[in-house]
Amino acid sequence: MNKPQQDQPVRPAATVIIVRDAKPQFEIFMLRRTNKAAFAGGMYVFPGGRVDESDHSALYAEYHSSPAEQQADQRQALGVNWRAYLIAGIRETFEESGFLLAYNQQGETVAFDASNSARFEAYRTQLHDGELGLLEICKEENLQLAIDQIHFYNRWITPAGKPRRFDTRFFITGTPANQSGLHDGKETVDSIWISPNEALALNAKEEFGLMGVTQKQLSLFAKYETASDFLSMAANNLDFPTNNPSGTPLAD
Repeated sequence: MNKPQQDQPVRPAATVIIVRDAKPQFEIFMLRRTNKAAFAGGMYVFPGGRVDESDHSALYAEYHSSPAEQQADQRQALGVNWRAYLIAGIRETFEESGFLLAYNQQGETVAFDASNSARFEAYRTQLHDGELGLLEICKEENLQLAIDQIHFYNRWITPAGKPRRFDTRFFITGTPANQSGLHDGKETVDSIWISPNEALALNAKEEFGLMGVTQKQLSLFAKYETASDFLSMAANNLDFPTNNPSGTPLAD
């Protein structure tokens, strides 16, 4: 008799949906995971990953912006660990896409140019390899992480029976000015700006691999035309549904 397969533990995670304006519909930055990946191999995904213990550090309190007034309901919906999810989303986004959601000493969004791009690319590699933490980068560069620009949208728990399971909070933000994203060449092997409608159409033709959760998210986004409308929805949203098909017990 075959023994029942032991279900995998559910890991907390954060994902950030980065958008920019385009015609005929706004676009989202997406990454293609390597075919060798144990989770979502070959699929196009939003930047994100698991929440690490370091993301809970109280020391981050000195290195992030104050939350925006309209984020009060978002923080309540996220629970007591709201900051850790935002920190994890920013960290994973920088690792995977190269976008750094942060302010410099002048209170401006960090810009990458000839004077600092090589330095920040080195930070990105060190962060990915575990040689450096995001907190150390904030201290070295006097950065404030831009949590006021990142809006909680919804929560999805991977169904039971999958090889890896995540309890993921999804966030929405605009593209940082004077930055450009690019896959890391390790966990992700391609990157693209694509509209929700185009991604769904290509997926329907089996030309653009999407996980079920990503397809469902894009279907929700498809009714919006401009980035400003989509970001306004995210900033003012008061409904943060949890999608939990297996009825997994939830924690903050």
